[in-house]
Amino acid sequence: MCGLAGFLDLGRATSADGLRTTVIRMADTLRHRGPNDAGTWEDAAAGIAMGFRRLSIIDLSVEGHQPMHSASGRYVLGFNGEVYNFEAIRRELEDTGAAPRFRGHSDTEVLLAAFEAWGVDAAVRRFAGMFAFALWDRRERRLYLGRDRLGEKPMYYGWAGSILLFGSELKALRAHPAFRGEIDRDALALFVRYSCIPAPRSIYLGIQKLPPATTLAVDATQPPGNASPVPYWSAWEATERGAREPLRGTEAECLDELDRLLRETVRQEMVADVPLGAFLSGGVDSSLIVALMQAQSPRPVKTFTIGFHEAAYNEALHAKAVAKHLGTDHTDLYLTPDQVREAIPLLPTLNDEPFADASQLPTYFVSRLAAQSVTVSLSGDGGDELFAGYSRYLRVAAVWRAARRVPGFLRGTAAGLLSVLSPQALSRVLGTVRLILPSRLAHYAAADKVHKFADALRSVDRPERLYRALLSKWPRAESVVLGTTPPEPVFRETSSNSAGLIQRLQTYDMTTYLPDDILTKVDRASMAVSLEARVPLLDHRVVEFAARVPPGMKVRDGRGKWLSRELLYRYVPRGLVDRPKMGFVVPVGAWVRGPLRAWAESLLDEGRLRSEGFFDPAPILRRWSEHLSGRRDWQPELWDVLMFQAWHQAS
Repeated sequence: MCGLAGFLDLGRATSADGLRTTVIRMADTLRHRGPNDAGTWEDAAAGIAMGFRRLSIIDLSVEGHQPMHSASGRYVLGFNGEVYNFEAIRRELEDTGAAPRFRGHSDTEVLLAAFEAWGVDAAVRRFAGMFAFALWDRRERRLYLGRDRLGEKPMYYGWAGSILLFGSELKALRAHPAFRGEIDRDALALFVRYSCIPAPRSIYLGIQKLPPATTLAVDATQPPGNASPVPYWSAWEATERGAREPLRGTEAECLDELDRLLRETVRQEMVADVPLGAFLSGGVDSSLIVALMQAQSPRPVKTFTIGFHEAAYNEALHAKAVAKHLGTDHTDLYLTPDQVREAIPLLPTLNDEPFADASQLPTYFVSRLAAQSVTVSLSGDGGDELFAGYSRYLRVAAVWRAARRVPGFLRGTAAGLLSVLSPQALSRVLGTVRLILPSRLAHYAAADKVHKFADALRSVDRPERLYRALLSKWPRAESVVLGTTPPEPVFRETSSNSAGLIQRLQTYDMTTYLPDDILTKVDRASMAVSLEARVPLLDHRVVEFAARVPPGMKVRDGRGKWLSRELLYRYVPRGLVDRPKMGFVVPVGAWVRGPLRAWAESLLDEGRLRSEGFFDPAPILRRWSEHLSGRRDWQPELWDVLMFQAWHQAS
């Protein structure tokens, strides 16, 4: 796990010393991603410079130094991540006589040999892992940028006149003197809807995220801006193929195959020349990964958990019980509001652009906890997207089945009636909610969800649109962000009727929410403390297997993840993990009413909002007043605004 940065000056107006000085400055902003080693390479005649910061994981010797040159000298590579099947690729190269004389045993050296033997496109299709790379072809004078299939590792790029900037984080691009950081208001509008900025946009005009599963080839002999990302793999195609060609074996046979595949994936991802552990929340996915690690480890696996003193948000006790059963070397840390308040100023620097998933706070703390003992930590992320673990899939499918039987004009009328009822009135109608949710504030949240459903039903004509509307924090973002008409993220429709609605919603999340939110959160939080986080469930071979799992083996008896649960029960007693999904929830809604109130009020000051000119203060301050009074729980909407304000203040 490392950080890379660089630029290609098509005008070739920068001297060799200027190239080196600038690229060192860019790479040094990424020191946290790679504290163990640093390197640069530049070619003034071509106008290219690369900088690298290394977190040494495999081959700790100087033979792993980057940027690295291929054996022939044709290619120069800066590579962030891990390719877990590099030993198999190395054997294939050796068996076919295409291998050079390897100097060390790093995956980077194997990747260079693969590029040289097979070309970029054929080589990258063989890679199984998480990666982002910059590859310079000295013979063809061409720069390649690439990113892994699911988007575990980041890559930003963009043109500043005739100069292409690229890097692992935006802070590296900002360090170049040609960078111009104009805020993209349409990206801001998307942010307040989804709490993150969907690819390919970034918060800055002209700077993009390279989409997952794509490569970009920039020819130094062509004018700026001519190149576009080209996909080499598609989650949608995997979904459609899996729906057409589902697994045909018995349930026991499918369980055996999932067990074998995950064991092999976890085994590969446990390869490291440094100490290794795992995040353990006590949920299905993290427990399964830890169980498979412990089953293949001769010593107790180090596991790490974050807890809260608020019982409604605390999973640490469940994690501790799982750890005890599996026999891991377990460490937990209970967070207090004071600790969170101290960490909040770090978020803008950590994120580089606005990001408002509040679960990043415990992710940062669990990463910091783990980094005290290990350099690599495995994570259970991805299981909900692969095996239909989110309850919202079932809710949307049920609502849509009911709604489509009702003519559009009647749907609009019903939505209008629901919308005019106050949250208090709705809560009285939904009296059973009081029996389920513990607090008065949470009891209003159920009513707020009804309002959101009503608002979504008013204007949607397809279930995918309904789903997207329900994920929105500020559905009409243009009413709060000034000077924008926010574009809708494209919802990719399947080209066949093979995939059912829940499969399509899973794939939508896999190509949007997963890379733009979940994996961004994990990468930034772990890299901030120089920790490599690996995600075995997102090996593309596991993803393609999960796409072939029949819907009835994912959703059963009104619950998702049936197959992965059944596999977990082979290792952990059902009673330890069979409970409602909690997720990495953080009580920031209550905290901003209490210990974080002064911080929040300073950022939401009406005069400040007006002078900065990004937001209309009226809807924000109305929600803030209702939130403080306890009449409504506007935590998601307010946290979006607070995170932008904190980022803008620090930038």
